[in-house]
Amino acid sequence: MVRSKALARCGLVLLSLWLCIHSVPIGVEKAKEKPEADTLDAPKSADTGLHYDRYLREVIEYLEKDPHFREKLKNANMDDIKQGKLAKELDFVHHNFRTKLDELKREEMNRLRMLIKAKHDNMDHQALLKQFEHLNHMNPHTFEVEDLDRLIQSATKDLENFDQKHHDEFKRYEMMKEHERRERLKKMSEEDRQKEEQHYEEMKKKHASHPKVNHPGSQDQLKEVWQEADGLDPEDFDPKTFFKMHDSNGDGFFDESELEALFAKELEKVYDPKNEEDDMVEMEEERLRMREHVMNEVDTNKDRLVSLGEFLAATKKEEFLEKSEWETLDQNPFYTEEEMREYEQQLANEEKDINHKSAELQKQREELEKKQEELNAQRVELKQVNSGTLRCYRYTMIFFSSLSE
Repeated sequence: MVRSKALARCGLVLLSLWLCIHSVPIGVEKAKEKPEADTLDAPKSADTGLHYDRYLREVIEYLEKDPHFREKLKNANMDDIKQGKLAKELDFVHHNFRTKLDELKREEMNRLRMLIKAKHDNMDHQALLKQFEHLNHMNPHTFEVEDLDRLIQSATKDLENFDQKHHDEFKRYEMMKEHERRERLKKMSEEDRQKEEQHYEEMKKKHASHPKVNHPGSQDQLKEVWQEADGLDPEDFDPKTFFKMHDSNGDGFFDESELEALFAKELEKVYDPKNEEDDMVEMEEERLRMREHVMNEVDTNKDRLVSLGEFLAATKKEEFLEKSEWETLDQNPFYTEEEMREYEQQLANEEKDINHKSAELQKQREELEKKQEELNAQRVELKQVNSGTLRCYRYTMIFFSSLSE
């Protein structure tokens, strides 16, 4: 998945921004009065999917190195973040780090300028402005409170919408897949079409015939992991021990990647990359659905992390004893037939526009070729005229030369 782990040391605050980024905590020696703004290595975390991902992670890593700001991170809450209180603490960050933040901003401005220059012809004004929403481009030289506030607000908004964008892209993928299948059927003979339809239905049934999938986050699902992955007796299942065993980075939270790792056994029941009937794109959508389900049930403070306290509280709810089977994607339609018709109409309109533009370009090409032919003809004619004039001039010179003799 695109976003993997959350900032371990920023867990109490920046995780509230839904910045699901993997970052190793960096130790700060409190005895130093003047922290060294050393060179920042390239972040080793997975990409958040945001176009300003690297800038975001580097800013957070430098802020995390400042003792004062680091302390504020531990004590801030989501309201502090959304109201801009955390951003104001930038005024107290050590000069060395502020200088590095200035450099980062200038680098980001240069990157955006190059990006905009490359895309300018194909972008409207609003799209151009959107590229700069995460910083104050009116001040391209220094990193100020407004820059941090904009970065926080942009990342919060963009990552909130990340999952929905993924769902929308998946729906388009499924509709395109069905559209291409229908187009192939149109080109087949009646006999081949019937064979293809029969094979299609057989693959659907084969995919749907899988073992029971437990509800993600339920007792049965976790016990299955406890038994099959951990090799322990399900009768000895202990939620607290389970949590500590699967908190792979030991930060006291289940982040999104750690949660998704718990679903591997359930997904293997439904999807196998070796099977023709199993689509691995659908498997990733299923994984996302499972993670969203657990987050909605367990993540009570909505910081996109599951703390030990939240996890233990969830194991005491009725939902934890859920016995019904998890409804997989094949049991839920990806789209309605009306949505499919609208999508195919959109494709038809796009194809019409492309054909129209293609015809216009062909017409322009023919006109240019015609003009080129006219120019070539004029060039030949002019050459002939010049050649005749030159011959006439030569004959005249010869004539006058003979007279003078």
